[in-house]
Amino acid sequence: MKGENIAARDVIVWLPPNYESAANEHYPVIYMHDGQNIFDPATSSFGVDWAIDETVDALIKKKAIPPVIVVGIYNTPDRLHEYTPGEKGTAYMDFVVRKLKPLIDSTYRTKPGRAQTIVGGSSAGGNISFMLLWKHPDVFSKAICMSPAFRAPDFLPVSWDLVKVVQSSNGNPRNVFIYLDNGGVGLERELQPGIDEILTVLKARGYKADSDFVFILDANAKHSEVDWAQRFPKALLLVLGNLPLKGE
Repeated sequence: MKGENIAARDVIVWLPPNYESAANEHYPVIYMHDGQNIFDPATSSFGVDWAIDETVDALIKKKAIPPVIVVGIYNTPDRLHEYTPGEKGTAYMDFVVRKLKPLIDSTYRTKPGRAQTIVGGSSAGGNISFMLLWKHPDVFSKAICMSPAFRAPDFLPVSWDLVKVVQSSNGNPRNVFIYLDNGGVGLERELQPGIDEILTVLKARGYKADSDFVFILDANAKHSEVDWAQRFPKALLLVLGNLPLKGE
């Protein structure tokens, strides 16, 4: 798919096991960034995938979560610019909100309302998930932000500061839920100060821990697909267990 002012990319859609047999059913949707890394090790950038299809399938069959559609949005060489504040980040969000979501809703049997629309990702993908929820709370009600880099690590050639974006925002998105987590090994330690600052800002703006957001620290986890895959089931249980939100 092609959006305005950003590169074309593949999009992959996973349908729940009863999709074909339950012709009258409609489903919540989770939009995931770095889509090539979530389903298949053969397409993953690092040869290891999140195994999201197996995880979601198992949780649905256990009736731990409702059946859900998962949309994997592939990244491009412009990933860092598309997943962080700036012109490319804004263009990417416009692509997701104004082009991709309408296409998914018109092609598949979705529940298109905000309460049934979730966004998620890791690292910079966690950034853009937070940004989509913060900037488009009329579209998304929940975000899964795993090991988010709210401030750019020093070793990168680009810079961003999502903490300042939130601090300077007018108004607070309401009836939202933000899942945040991080590991404690290597790069994860460098990301923790930015996460701590976001948590402080959210609390100062009146958001309540465990009802509006949750933060989980996995002290032995690294910045890797393997560790995100291990934490993803709990993230799913938390965000899908809250559906629907009050006021919807």
